[in-house]
Amino acid sequence: MKNFIYKNPTKILFGKAMIAKLSNEIPSDARILLVYGGGSIKTNGIYNQVMDLLSAYYFEEFSGVKANHEYELLLKAVELIKEKQLNYILAVGGGSVIDACKFIAAAAKYKGDNPWDMMSIRYVVKEALAFSTIVTLPATGSEMNSGAVISYRAIKEKRSFKSELLFPQASVLDPTVVSSLPVRQIVNGIVDAFNHVFEQYMTEREGTILQDYFAESILHTLKAIGKDIIKDPSNYDLASDFMWSCTMALNGLIAQGVPTDWGIHAIGHELTALFQIDHARTLAIIGPRYYEHNFEFKKQKLAQYAERVWNVQEGDLEYKAKQAIVMTENFYHSLGISTKLSDYTSEYEGTAELIAERFTKRGWLGLGEKQNVSPDDVKEIILKSY
Repeated sequence: MKNFIYKNPTKILFGKAMIAKLSNEIPSDARILLVYGGGSIKTNGIYNQVMDLLSAYYFEEFSGVKANHEYELLLKAVELIKEKQLNYILAVGGGSVIDACKFIAAAAKYKGDNPWDMMSIRYVVKEALAFSTIVTLPATGSEMNSGAVISYRAIKEKRSFKSELLFPQASVLDPTVVSSLPVRQIVNGIVDAFNHVFEQYMTEREGTILQDYFAESILHTLKAIGKDIIKDPSNYDLASDFMWSCTMALNGLIAQGVPTDWGIHAIGHELTALFQIDHARTLAIIGPRYYEHNFEFKKQKLAQYAERVWNVQEGDLEYKAKQAIVMTENFYHSLGISTKLSDYTSEYEGTAELIAERFTKRGWLGLGEKQNVSPDDVKEIILKSY
C-alpha cells in the first residue's frame, strides 16, 4: 500500500427529515445563495423544507442549473454573490448542482479576469466560500469530496478541478428523495457509482487487501440492489443502500494507498461536451472498450473482480478477466443502457480523431495509472465504441 494522508471534513446528516438539522451547521449570520436545478424540488417536498430551514437567514435563489451545467450560467451566480454580498452557498440537487456550487464558491473569490482559468491543472484554488449540500439525486459522490466537473458549452469543453477548500461543510442525505426520481436518473446513478469504483479499483494489483474489499463491497451492493431499486424506488432500505453506495464510491476512502486510473472519465467527459450524452452513459460506452484495450496489464484485477463480484470460478485467469468485461457490459444492458456511441448520436464519425487531437494539444499524452494510454490509444478505444 502506498503512503497517504486522508482527511474528509464533510459532516454527513443521513436519514429522514434531516434537512432541518442543517441549521446547526450553517453560521447564524450567513447570507446564503440557494442554488438548485429545475422544478423537481418544488414537487417532491424538498423546497418547502429548505424554505423552513432558510427562514432564519437572508438568502437569494439561483435556479436553472442543469446536468452539464453551462459555465456562462454559473458566472451569473458569481455576479449575484458579489452584488448581494453573500457569503455562503447551499446546493440542493445532484452532482451537477453541487459541482456548480464548488465552481461558484471558488470563482466568487477568484482574483483573475477569466474564472475558466481555474480549470487548468496548474491552478491552485486559494480561497472559496463555504457551502453545504442537500442531495436530491445520488450518483456522483460530490457531496463528500472536493472535486468538480464543469462544462463550457460555447467551446464544447468539459474540465475537472479540485481543492481541499471545496469539501462541503455538511451534506444532507435523505433516502426518501429517491422515490420521486425518474428511472433514467436512478440507472445513471447506479452506473456512475459503479464506474467511480472501477477507476479506483480496476488497476494493477498493489497488495491492498482492505481497499479491494471496500471497493468490491460497493460493487456488490450496487449489483444486488440495481434492478430492485429501479422497480421499487420507494423502498427505504434499498434507497438507503443506493444513496450511501454512491457517496462511498467517491468520497476518497477507497482511493487511499492505491493507484487510480480516471482515463475512462477523461474520454467520457469529451463525449458529454460534444454530444450532451449523460455522464454515466459515456462511462458505459467507453469502459468496456477501455478495459479490452488495456487488458494485459489489468487482467489480474479484472479476473479478481470476476471471481469476487460475479462469482466466476471456472476457467483460467485470461477467461475470467474477459468474463469480467462481458458481465459488466451485460449488467449495463440489463439496466437499459446501451454501450455503443452510435446509439446516442448519428454524428459520431470523426469523434475519435477529434478527441485524440484535443488530448494531444492539451498535453494529455498518457492517461491511466501507468500513464501509457496515448492519444492514439484513445482514438482506437473510441473507434471500437462506435
